[in-house]
Amino acid sequence: MTNAELAEQKICIEQRIQELESSLDYLTEETRPIEPSVSLGRLTRMEAIGEKGINEHILSEKRKTLERLGNALERIKSGSYGNCVRCGGEIPVERLRLVPETLICVPCAEKKPS
Repeated sequence: MTNAELAEQKICIEQRIQELESSLDYLTEETRPIEPSVSLGRLTRMEAIGEKGINEHILSEKRKTLERLGNALERIKSGSYGNCVRCGGEIPVERLRLVPETLICVPCAEKKPS
C-alpha cells in the first residue's frame, strides 16, 4: 500500500467515524425505555417495543463498527494497517476501501476454521 493510499484510507475511516458518531445521539434517544404512562394502544405499544429492539441492535452494531474503525486508525499509526493478522500478507487496497476495518485477507476469510 502506498503512502497516498494509506492517507486516503485514513481520511475515509475518519469520515465514517464522524458519520457513525452523528447518528448515535438519535439512536440513543430511540432506545430509551417506553414509559408505561405514555398512552398507547396495545398494538402500538408492541410496535414501539419492536422498533426499540431494532434500534438497540442498530446502535450496538454501530458502536462495534466505531470500535473497529478506531482500531484501524491505531493500526495506521503503528504501521500494521493493511496486513492480514492470520497470514501476514498484504490485504488488497480494494478490500480495504470496501471494509476499512478488516483484519484478514480474502483467502484467509474463506478458509474454514480448524
